[in-house]
Amino acid sequence: MHTEQPRGTPIAVFWTRTEVEADTRSMSSTHPPFRASDGERDRAIDELKERAVEGRISHDTFVGRVDQVLRARNQNELDDLVADLPRRQSLRQRLTDAVSSVSEFTTRLQSAWRRPRLPRLALPADDRLRYVVGRGSACDLVLSDLTVSRVHAELRREGDGGWMLVDLGSLNGTRLNGWRLVGPMRVKSGDEVSFGDCGFMVTSQQPI
Repeated sequence: MHTEQPRGTPIAVFWTRTEVEADTRSMSSTHPPFRASDGERDRAIDELKERAVEGRISHDTFVGRVDQVLRARNQNELDDLVADLPRRQSLRQRLTDAVSSVSEFTTRLQSAWRRPRLPRLALPADDRLRYVVGRGSACDLVLSDLTVSRVHAELRREGDGGWMLVDLGSLNGTRLNGWRLVGPMRVKSGDEVSFGDCGFMVTSQQPI
């Protein structure tokens, strides 16, 4: 609306507070997010690669996320694609895992090295049902090692022809494949048995 004033008369214009606030709101606007740069895309892809190498995301997830990174329109969309990734392992955790892996490998290597050197213990092939192992002279298998009890363990034949290994309350225990017996356990060719510190590799049935 125009206001007519006599020629030469100055015009004074006053803005009310409401008008100023309304005008300011109409002038303000939210700037759109900046377009993602190639460097930002590369960093997002590198982070996805690291998680995939660590085995913390699947191959399909990796491929799908990379495709979305290449099509992302701005930094906000890139951030959303990596925000839910599993947290990266700390240096301490990675070192701990590495030491555990080396330790486990060393244990397996030592076990594999020892197995061919163990003396053979052939499973009996006759009709007897019970064979006693111990340090006493009356045992069927006499072991002179001091870690073996006088009456240490026994082999019992089952109805199906298999054998059970039973500890007879020995002081130093009987072990089957490294596990100390707490009850009767079936034993077969290829198993490793220990009476105290005396270890043997069980072989197929041969005359005792």
